[in-house]
Amino acid sequence: MAIKEAIAELELKGDPVAKLMHKGIAFKVIVLAFKKGMTLKEHKTSVPTKLTVMNGKVNYIGASWNKIIDKYEEFDIPLEEIHAVEALEDSLCILIQGYRN
Repeated sequence: MAIKEAIAELELKGDPVAKLMHKGIAFKVIVLAFKKGMTLKEHKTSVPTKLTVMNGKVNYIGASWNKIIDKYEEFDIPLEEIHAVEALEDSLCILIQGYRN
């Protein structure tokens, strides 16, 4: 339901939508939905995180570099790096976050 909820909510908002899909003892899975041109503002992660693009195309914007991530591609987000994510197309992404011991 999280994916359908994110897509439905996206139609009502001007910002990317994040919804928790699943949470376990040492991980969580988040769905991110974007319309073309939307940007997830600068932030950083302190836990290992993998970004997978399920539909569309996004631009990962790091401190001094960018990486285009296409449909079905995965990217390990560097720890503690300030970054943003911009949708180059309408996009649906999955974030998998693991917790440090």
